[in-house]
Amino acid sequence: MTSLDTLVCAIVVGHDPDSDRLRGAITRVRGQVARVVVVDNGPGDTVHRAVAELGPTVLRQPTNIGLGAAVNRGIAWARQQDCTHVLLLDQDSWPEPGMVATLVDALASLSRDERVAAVGACQVDPRIAELAPFVEVGFPKSRKLRCSEGVVRCDFLIGSGSLIPLAVLDEVGEMDEGLFIDNVDLDWCFRARARGYAVYGVGGARMEHLLGDRRASLARGHVRVVQHSQQRLYFIMRNRLELYRRRHTPRIWVAQDVPRVLAKLILFGVLLAPRRANLGYMLWGLWDGARRVAGPGPLADARDPQLDPVVAPATARVVGG
Repeated sequence: MTSLDTLVCAIVVGHDPDSDRLRGAITRVRGQVARVVVVDNGPGDTVHRAVAELGPTVLRQPTNIGLGAAVNRGIAWARQQDCTHVLLLDQDSWPEPGMVATLVDALASLSRDERVAAVGACQVDPRIAELAPFVEVGFPKSRKLRCSEGVVRCDFLIGSGSLIPLAVLDEVGEMDEGLFIDNVDLDWCFRARARGYAVYGVGGARMEHLLGDRRASLARGHVRVVQHSQQRLYFIMRNRLELYRRRHTPRIWVAQDVPRVLAKLILFGVLLAPRRANLGYMLWGLWDGARRVAGPGPLADARDPQLDPVVAPATARVVGG
């Protein structure tokens, strides 16, 4: 780390992972941070078996409690370890060497002049070898911000690869567990910005990250589309409607996002298979969003029969960076 008074805890959320990807994530980050905690969101003991030999602390949950809740469990653990910052990581995120130090330095520098809630790494999907842009919300279209080595002020960050001071979480609040999976990071960034904080993307901090479940091509390969499972499509639609209602959500984001709902219905319900299943889950999400349904939705009964919820979560030893 670049500062003796900065203790970063990496929070890695695992759910039925590719074991090699998960081990790679932990191996790449553990030398860059003071603590590593893995929140095991089930099912079974896949996560524990994958990381046991690497030695991180594992917080095992009785079922899939959702991304927001899992991150919050990790934040609580980081507080117990007297950490000052948390780094959020998905199970398939591979930080490049020096990523965390670059984020820490950028956050310290930016915070001299303004209140900064979080800084995030540039993400590259290895399937297309292309840096994902940061975003400045606009109407009718948002502006894509691409950076090589500098920093860019943006309107939100992808959760994975974000460095957040615990002091900011004290003021802004933690992740919204009711959203369960999608738009948890978007909602948090909007809340932070409503309280006068800024968020920045850091071009010199790089991370390999798989965006979406798979990639599809349209128009003879000229258009690339990120595809998600039907369950994810449900949350994408449901949580959009919830964010539309919230006072801290920028109205300009709502205005440019409403047409995206129609575009997604056409794209996944008409053009990309499995069309009927995709459309059904998206309409289900919109229906539940209109009724303000929160929590696991269609995943409510996806419990792990091998894990006794009375016993979980179980914690292992504390490991240093």
